[in-house]
Amino acid sequence: MSRKVVIIIAAVAVLGGILLFPKISLYLSSRTETSNTAKVDFFIKDHLEASELGQELQRKGIIDDVDAFVKVAEYKGLNKENIALGKYVIEANSQYRTILNGFKLNDAGNGNGEVEVNVTFNNCRDIYQLASKVCANVMIDSTKLVSYLNDEQTLKKYGFSQEQLPALFLPNTYKMYYDTDEKVFVERMAKEFKNFWTPERIVKLKKVGLNSPSEAVTLASIVYSEQSGHSAEWPVIAGLYLNRIKQGIKLQSDPTFKFCWGDKLDGVQRLLNVHKEIECSYNTYKISGLPPGPICIPPSEVVDAVLNRDDNNYIFMMAKPDYSGLHDFAVEYSMHQRYASIYQAWLAKELLNQ
Repeated sequence: MSRKVVIIIAAVAVLGGILLFPKISLYLSSRTETSNTAKVDFFIKDHLEASELGQELQRKGIIDDVDAFVKVAEYKGLNKENIALGKYVIEANSQYRTILNGFKLNDAGNGNGEVEVNVTFNNCRDIYQLASKVCANVMIDSTKLVSYLNDEQTLKKYGFSQEQLPALFLPNTYKMYYDTDEKVFVERMAKEFKNFWTPERIVKLKKVGLNSPSEAVTLASIVYSEQSGHSAEWPVIAGLYLNRIKQGIKLQSDPTFKFCWGDKLDGVQRLLNVHKEIECSYNTYKISGLPPGPICIPPSEVVDAVLNRDDNNYIFMMAKPDYSGLHDFAVEYSMHQRYASIYQAWLAKELLNQ
């Protein structure tokens, strides 16, 4: 082979190397592996450019070559507009191209690799406590959620008054995306509400003498506030209160007037007659029938207990003279007085011995 040919071949090789170097470099960068040796949860909470995202990943110890990461991101066209917010799970030693594909916004409005989080709420007295628990799991600001829930347009859209609104929410654990906003959250809750209120439940609702799901949840909230520890009593207490409603007797439920005081009676063991005198639309010692809305957000099982009420004739209930949390039920006031006297004597003795 002549020297001239060798020179030409060498020149072509060098030129080819120069031309191919960027592609080779990009190829190698895309296959660079993350630094984490175990899977890591990673949250994108703000709209970031690729360089900002790379720096955040580096701070979290997930990547160590920001330049290579940005190079691959730019090749894939990733930027602030299409890097999706949310929660991601970065597997150990993932390739840069893999995690970048996962961060990319898809047609459904989520990242390709975005994962759902658990959103759990229970034991909530009102929508403020609900918002606090929900927003601990997703990106929604609790103040913004409460504001949206109280907005007249929201109430009109879902057909609730402000007082009835807690009836929309069924305590449970739900799978949602971390970047779920307040509108999507409420839409999801409305869907769960609709799924719960089947035609069979609506038939039962009418059969027990209630007019709407919000009334059933309101009664369930009273039942649950009276008895949260022993589910066997739920249908019994529901039957008792439905008897009172049917007979035009005021419910006279202590948790309702306690609700009127907000958190002022929290921790107070002995509720007094003076507490019952508060003028409030939720105080069933003052009003007839059900209050205008739930006094807590009860579990759906309590709502079902209302719909499947115990067929009893009870009108009165009194706590048993022990620490069981159970009640003595009565049809006649005379028997109720007897139970009340026994309980008061027991309570006085217990307080004396403390």
